[in-house]
Amino acid sequence: MRRTTVPPVACVGEPRLTAGFAEFGRLDLAAHEETHGPVGPLEAAGLLRLAEGIQLKGKGGAGFPFARKLRAVLDSCERQDLGAVVVVNATEGEPASWKDKVLLTRAPHLILDGAALAAYALDAEEIVLGVTDDEVGRGSLMEALAERRMPVPTSVVTVPHRFISGEGGALVNGINGLPHIPPGTKKRSSDSGVNGLPTLLSNAETYAQLAVAARLGPYEYASLGTDDEPGTVLLTVTGAAGRPAVVECAAGTPLRDILDLCEVPDGPGILTGGYHGKWITAEAAARAEISRKGMAAVGGTLGAGIIVPLGGDTCPLGEAAQVVRYLAGESAGQCGPCKRGLPDLARAVDLAVAGSQPADIVRAAAGEVKGRGACSHPDGTARFALSAVEVFVDDLRLHAAGEGCGRRVKGVMGLPGAPDAAPQKLTLDWSRCDGHGLCAHVVPDFIRLDANGYPAFPPTPVPTWLREGASKAVKVCPELALRLTKVDS
Repeated sequence: MRRTTVPPVACVGEPRLTAGFAEFGRLDLAAHEETHGPVGPLEAAGLLRLAEGIQLKGKGGAGFPFARKLRAVLDSCERQDLGAVVVVNATEGEPASWKDKVLLTRAPHLILDGAALAAYALDAEEIVLGVTDDEVGRGSLMEALAERRMPVPTSVVTVPHRFISGEGGALVNGINGLPHIPPGTKKRSSDSGVNGLPTLLSNAETYAQLAVAARLGPYEYASLGTDDEPGTVLLTVTGAAGRPAVVECAAGTPLRDILDLCEVPDGPGILTGGYHGKWITAEAAARAEISRKGMAAVGGTLGAGIIVPLGGDTCPLGEAAQVVRYLAGESAGQCGPCKRGLPDLARAVDLAVAGSQPADIVRAAAGEVKGRGACSHPDGTARFALSAVEVFVDDLRLHAAGEGCGRRVKGVMGLPGAPDAAPQKLTLDWSRCDGHGLCAHVVPDFIRLDANGYPAFPPTPVPTWLREGASKAVKVCPELALRLTKVDS
């Protein structure tokens, strides 16, 4: 179940974004200024040089260079003779992520400093901060705004707490009073965003990093991190971690150090980058470094700074299947690859877990949605599913053999609710079965007829999406031979 309180915060090395947390907990304006010191405004050219000098990239997942966004808005304002809007994306709709909410609840002035720097450089007309309706962080942000004077009118907009809330186009639509879903066509907010004005839109941590860099300067900022990726990174570490936390560390820190700090047990794999990210093996994790380049080198991705390890006591394929079903349900429903393709992909993953179909079916279903959606949601979901069947290949063999891996799905992925809190499996009383075959006609995706005309199905739990069909198969059995029974704990 999704947490309703912000998790603990830890730091490996020198704290920057999390500076002052140990002393003050939440930094009000006085504590913020005591910890970080003053920051002056920068003209557009100065802010561009700073963003380029520290190679600042967006921290929301895509990693787009901030300087390129800033330059695009400046060019668009000049070309169209329009003012600009600065938007802070603090929606963080993914259940597995908490880093932005940590900043909202404990260091809101860093976010506001970064937004103010951007607004001054752009001579913007307004600042809009987008948060979700789960109320985590909104009160802290409003309190911080009441403590200070912003350079331009600043407002807080609340949007629905959904996975797609973090998509930039969906946030702009919501601010503009439209349905809060991604636009049906690719659209650059730098050309036309909030109220039709050129809009600089970036993630909350990105603005906080900008505020830190403006105080330190590019050389001191780069004293931590790597040559390619200076500075620090915020990570959300959850899953099977004995001490789940939001962790700040320098880019280039070994992933193993983070896993040890959070007391992560040995397990079959680790999700990197979040629900649109990629799985890596435990062996790859031992070699990985916390940076975009370092994670890519072992087949993972840094994404939005999300690390979700699995323990050895849960079924990794079952955990992955729950996430794919969740992502299919989070579709905006406005394009075919998303509306129809993602449920098909979830069905294929469920059948692979049940041992009813090979992993090739998952690959084929993923291929049907990749590169074909109106937004990045189908691509990200396909990437997640494909990564799961590649990393958990040994478990796939066990499931395909009909025995399963022998582990229950514990639900450690941070999903809201418990998708399958009471798993059930089909059993057959062979003394009653006469091979009528009606059950296989009712639910052919799970029950097949063998060469002698008798039903055959895997001994694993019935996938949730087939539970209704399995129940009907039980009811139509004329000899009452088929039953749905609770899976033993």
